[in-house]
Amino acid sequence: MTGLLVVTAVPAEADAVRAGLADTSVTVAPVGVGPAVAGAATARLLALAEAAGHPYRAVVSAGVAGGFAGRAAVGDTVLGTASIAADLGAESPDGFIPIEDLGMPPALLGGGSAVPADPRLLAVLRAALPNATVGAVLTVSTVTGTAASTEELRRRHPEAVAEAMEGYGVAVAAAQAGVPFAELRTISNPIGPRDRDAWRLREALSALTLAAPALH
Repeated sequence: MTGLLVVTAVPAEADAVRAGLADTSVTVAPVGVGPAVAGAATARLLALAEAAGHPYRAVVSAGVAGGFAGRAAVGDTVLGTASIAADLGAESPDGFIPIEDLGMPPALLGGGSAVPADPRLLAVLRAALPNATVGAVLTVSTVTGTAASTEELRRRHPEAVAEAMEGYGVAVAAAQAGVPFAELRTISNPIGPRDRDAWRLREALSALTLAAPALH
């Protein structure tokens, strides 16, 4: 069995993680933006390792994210209790309908639109990062950019502390491979009306480097 697989969306996130790692057995790979490409690329990495006789022992989806105001501030580190596909479902005149309520849950071992983090892996990360904010992380294909959509997400997911674009896809790949999964994020911006100038990517990437030693 090989070490931990850490997947990020983009190379800058992967570089930030590598900059803080001391454990050379950890593999860090940028796999692309969005749940589909991240899930497909992660599944391929897991399958290749398994076919070679050296499966990974766990997978962590890592990178920057938006934080819900009052729940996770810019610069905070977040550990996901679950990765939730927040826009997987249907619109209706009465509001959003999750995929489970449509009678066609995805073919996922042990779940639907929410994949819980592995309890043991999450506990290890929490012990190593005692100041991290802990809560669900939403996975979206379209970054939230209005006050109305932000409030709707807050209402539907009161347990959520952040949103990103890959966690659920990576979680599904891990679940199908039977590999423990967790999500680690650092906050670059508040979720809400889009203001690119207010993003603090440098601070979030620095926080990711500081959090990286927990990944071992």
